[in-house]
Amino acid sequence: MVYRDVSLYAEGAIHDGRPNPFYTVSVDEKPGVQAIGLTAPDLPPVPGKAPNVGRDYEYVRHDTVSILAGIDLNSGHVFANVEDRHRSQEFVSLLKTMDDYYPPEAIIRVVLDNHSAHISRETMAYLATRPGRFEYVHTPKHGSWLNLIECAFSKMARTFLRHIRVSSIAELKERILKGIAEMNETPVVFRWKKFDLDVA
Repeated sequence: MVYRDVSLYAEGAIHDGRPNPFYTVSVDEKPGVQAIGLTAPDLPPVPGKAPNVGRDYEYVRHDTVSILAGIDLNSGHVFANVEDRHRSQEFVSLLKTMDDYYPPEAIIRVVLDNHSAHISRETMAYLATRPGRFEYVHTPKHGSWLNLIECAFSKMARTFLRHIRVSSIAELKERILKGIAEMNETPVVFRWKKFDLDVA
């Protein structure tokens, strides 16, 4: 019903049941993104012999980061923070980013799972300071695949995260944020395709 609602009403729409503009954002975390480094420089392709870049099978594992992200389901704009961990304070930071982005009178409807950081005491304390600003829509347990942010994570994995090699955690964070900025330059609106939600 939420995704049908998104297909029916434009970004920031107002109607009789909702006198304030509302925006729907799918939110989740992608933990464990590895900062993997090379042990030897890549070898360039050799015409006629080795058409692809040559890479040593050994690698250096620096550490991991988490991508906390949300995607506006009408505009395709991606909000993202790249963090060392994904606790309540990092999640609240993402909520604050969205709060700053949208008009102050708008309602931000957030589609998300029941991760502890989403419903923790710290998160609830922040939400209490912004009454009426955020509306939670929880996906069913064991149904995280229903969250459309997973499509954006899949796109990241197939593009700028694919075979990525970096020299440090800092470089990995920088390249992820650059990749997300490029996604926002040409945003893609993901739609729920399981059922026909097209409106005549």
